Amino acid sequence: KMRSLAPGIKLITSFSRDSWYRFFILILTFVFYTTYHLSRKPISIIKSQLHRNCSNVIHPADLNITDNDTWCDWAPFDQNNYQNLFGVLDNCFLVAYAIGMFFSGMFGERLPLRYYLSSGMILSGLFTVLFGLGFYWQIHSLWYYCLVQALNGLVQTTGWPAVVACVGNWFGKGKRGFIMGIWNSHTSVGNILGSLIAGVYVSSAWGLSFIVPGIIIASAGVICFLFLVEKPEDVNCTLPQHHVSSLTIKKIFAFSCCQDRSKYHNVTIAKRAMFMLQGVVEFSLCLLFAKLVSYTFLYWLPLYIANVAHFDPKKAGDLSTLFDVGGIVGGILAGLISDYSGGRATTCCAMLIIAAPMVINHSGGCLLPSMLLWCGALVNGPYALITTAVSADLGTHECLRGNSRALSTVTAIIDGTGSIGAAVGPLLAGLISPTGWNNVFYMLISADVLACLLLSRLVYKEVRGWCGYTTRQRG
Repeated sequence: KMRSLAPGIKLITSFSRDSWYRFFILILTFVFYTTYHLSRKPISIIKSQLHRNCSNVIHPADLNITDNDTWCDWAPFDQNNYQNLFGVLDNCFLVAYAIGMFFSGMFGERLPLRYYLSSGMILSGLFTVLFGLGFYWQIHSLWYYCLVQALNGLVQTTGWPAVVACVGNWFGKGKRGFIMGIWNSHTSVGNILGSLIAGVYVSSAWGLSFIVPGIIIASAGVICFLFLVEKPEDVNCTLPQHHVSSLTIKKIFAFSCCQDRSKYHNVTIAKRAMFMLQGVVEFSLCLLFAKLVSYTFLYWLPLYIANVAHFDPKKAGDLSTLFDVGGIVGGILAGLISDYSGGRATTCCAMLIIAAPMVINHSGGCLLPSMLLWCGALVNGPYALITTAVSADLGTHECLRGNSRALSTVTAIIDGTGSIGAAVGPLLAGLISPTGWNNVFYMLISADVLACLLLSRLVYKEVRGWCGYTTRQRG
């Protein structure tokens, strides 16, 4: 009698070769984008170290102190306008990122994703390390740090369109909100790991808070070069359902997604036709304000905690990770709800509405761990849903005829627009925070409300659909 296989082996053999490859790609791209965010986070952790209350710091006996209030600060951030300087530093990265993102999708279409992604990670590692070396080289020029941040922002635009396009090549349409919600937790996982790694070194040698993450993302770039498989056909795997052919975007059957299929003509159109896909404009502008809120928390929450709760930089950084832990839960929850309800826009809008009271509580200095968790979930949930499942839905729309490269461009358009908000938020926080932290939170609440309003048309259409109404096709 043949012996039965061990349970573990049965489990392994129950998955097909295609399934194992898809799982491998999902894990690999998860790790890659985790390292992107891991290398972005240290700047928010070291802010409270670059400018401190030096009267509470024990100074070396052999140090000749000229100013008791700023002797322990790192020039040029030892001035009274240090918050504005931090805002400028953030903006150098974020503006370069926003500008670069609009071009990144076009490069992602034309270059092999493996080369594009691996070179981006290696270069990002280089610039992250260069920022940290400023500590050991005793560099006190704002221009140096701004230049390094701007260059890092540009090369980091390689990440998002490339990983989304790669995942889009491997996974078909369907109930992907939940899966993409889990996968998109790489953003929060990267923020958490970046905070913890930076926190280890922030009080002793803050340069290592950048050098270690820089080495990690560069190493991930090498792994990408060695192991990434861009398309299923490269390893003789089955194509996903939505993949039909490699038609270029310029040969879209323009009327096939808007009017009666019997009346379409083969029309040549420009890349801006992406905006004609229903929902791209609304979700792009909504993401602008959603990212404004999310990135303001990302770059300023540790400093806010340090100032309000009077924590040391490490403890403030550790506490701020609760916001990102909530972000993991929020992204998965948003994907699950939107899959079940079929309403991407309604899910985003509902979470943004509930998020407003949580932000108001923070304006009163409420730093309860549970409040940070809930705020992180409700703020990052819509952001995660739009940048993953919504982008994938639009990028694999039927009028793009399965062109996987289109996913890279649609993703870059949506995330590029959102990145404008990511650049504006931290800058505004740097300008407004000297007038009081409450004013920063009022600004975030306003952005939250605007994000909701921009989705109102799509929410109306989704609700009508649930009520049995359908859009009349023009004959």
